[in-house]
Amino acid sequence: MTPYPWSWFWAPQLHFPFSGGVAQHIEPNTNWFFDGIRLTSGNGDIERQAFEIASYGKQLGLITEVLLSMASEQTMTADEAAKSLSRLKDIYEKIETLKAGQATALASTAVALLDKLRASDPAQFDRVMGRYSN
Repeated sequence: MTPYPWSWFWAPQLHFPFSGGVAQHIEPNTNWFFDGIRLTSGNGDIERQAFEIASYGKQLGLITEVLLSMASEQTMTADEAAKSLSRLKDIYEKIETLKAGQATALASTAVALLDKLRASDPAQFDRVMGRYSN
């Protein structure tokens, strides 16, 4: 023990490189490039996955091509319009499959949580089920 316990106040604390606390949480934030899909817009997770299937520009471009072909025969040939319509239908089917899978996963999670609630607190389980029984 030091004879003067208050002397620590004047003792300098020097931290040379890599001598102090050097642990850092390094996680790249890639949302700075494109953060146009807000998590509050519908189901944000489905929106992001649908955007990976086809961007909004691609979807709107195909819709525009199909509508223009229907409005005027001079805009594009029937063959080009059929290709665009086929690609648009393919994108639509992929997104609908994505939504169905998300709904199935959400239902499975809800059932698992309800089973856990019934096991741990039957009264709260009955209250929750009463809310959704109508």
